Amino acid sequence: MTDLRRLGLEAAVILLVGAALGLSLNFRLVLRTFTDGTVSAVPSTPVAAQAEAFPEPASLAEVRELLAAGALAVDARAAEQYAAGHLPGAVSLPLESMMAGDNGLATALPAGRTLVVYCSGYGCTDSFDLAVLLLQAGYRDVRVFEGGVPAWREAGLPLVKGAA
Repeated sequence: MTDLRRLGLEAAVILLVGAALGLSLNFRLVLRTFTDGTVSAVPSTPVAAQAEAFPEPASLAEVRELLAAGALAVDARAAEQYAAGHLPGAVSLPLESMMAGDNGLATALPAGRTLVVYCSGYGCTDSFDLAVLLLQAGYRDVRVFEGGVPAWREAGLPLVKGAA
């Protein structure tokens, strides 16, 4: 009986120490629970604000639909690459010029229009980086065509040559 009593006492001590340790480490959560009753399991940053920080990817089929619906294609590659061949109706807005602070063309882009940013394919991050800059500049609907010019060409779709 003494072993059983000692075992019960040890269990009670472990339980009390665990509860005290748990309360001390989570005192803010416990305090909030008992004061206003609202506890958030998610970060306080709204989901919409988090979504605005990253552009949405778009597949080739989605890009074709978006462009047919009036979206504007934005080429993030260097001006020489744009002149060598770009998507029909695209405007040239090299990431390098935006990074250098020359955002005159970016401010001239239509604010309410969907922008589809592309570059030289899956290995090129210029389109994503430019899309993030455009979102930060206030544009709301910015998509990234990750396949870029290579995917467009492989699908047999036309490219336009010449500078803007």
